[in-house]
Amino acid sequence: MRNATHAALSGRRVLVTGGARGLGAAFVRALVQAGAHVVFGDVLHEEGAALAASLSEQGHAATYLPLDLANPVSIEQFAQQGAAQLGGIDALINNAAITNSGGRFADELSVDTWDAVMNVNVRGTWLMSIAALSYLRDSCRGAIVNIASDTAMWGAPKLLAYVASKGALISMTRSLAREFGAHQVTVNAIAPGLTEVEATAYVPAERHEYYLQGRALTRAQVPDDVTGPVLFLLSDAARFVTGQLLPVNGGFVMN
Repeated sequence: MRNATHAALSGRRVLVTGGARGLGAAFVRALVQAGAHVVFGDVLHEEGAALAASLSEQGHAATYLPLDLANPVSIEQFAQQGAAQLGGIDALINNAAITNSGGRFADELSVDTWDAVMNVNVRGTWLMSIAALSYLRDSCRGAIVNIASDTAMWGAPKLLAYVASKGALISMTRSLAREFGAHQVTVNAIAPGLTEVEATAYVPAERHEYYLQGRALTRAQVPDDVTGPVLFLLSDAARFVTGQLLPVNGGFVMN
């Protein structure tokens, strides 16, 4: 199945947001290894440029462009420039997000923190999706995968703004699936559990242990656990799958 999915992605033109590090970088690497052509964006310019250069040296088709999901103009420019670079867009992975609210109770959050998280994680994902829609429609096999979080499924404490934003993303996935379905564009969401990447280094050790003890599969979650399901949802094998949420967390939360 893995080889079949990879073969189906050869030549696929994909945008990835938040692709400079962590899960986003894992998606970029997995896509180019499957033969896809990728444009990815981030606010981490040095890391993004370095990743693109490394992949290009290995013979892969990967381009980095600046992208700030808090800025509607940046989102529109990224979609347009990405489409021009790729010659169209077949798929979009909405991965970019910020946390900001970690470690604080609900009554300790500021309005500015709440707004910053919502502007990037919710508004930014919405604007990115509609900025890419015309290109995805023209593709005739357009696919969007939104990267949610299982924290929205079990109600992780001391992370309210992030959890609320990911809950909104799950709901947005279902609504967009119904709207974009008229254009034969699929929209699905993945809800990863706590994954061992540099971006989760801030998470307290007790939260890592909580996940480890609660999983049906009792081991740490790594990026490769998430890339496979995402590649499947972008492939032609999933052309009749839309509006779905797939938890990928080793059975910590079962849908």
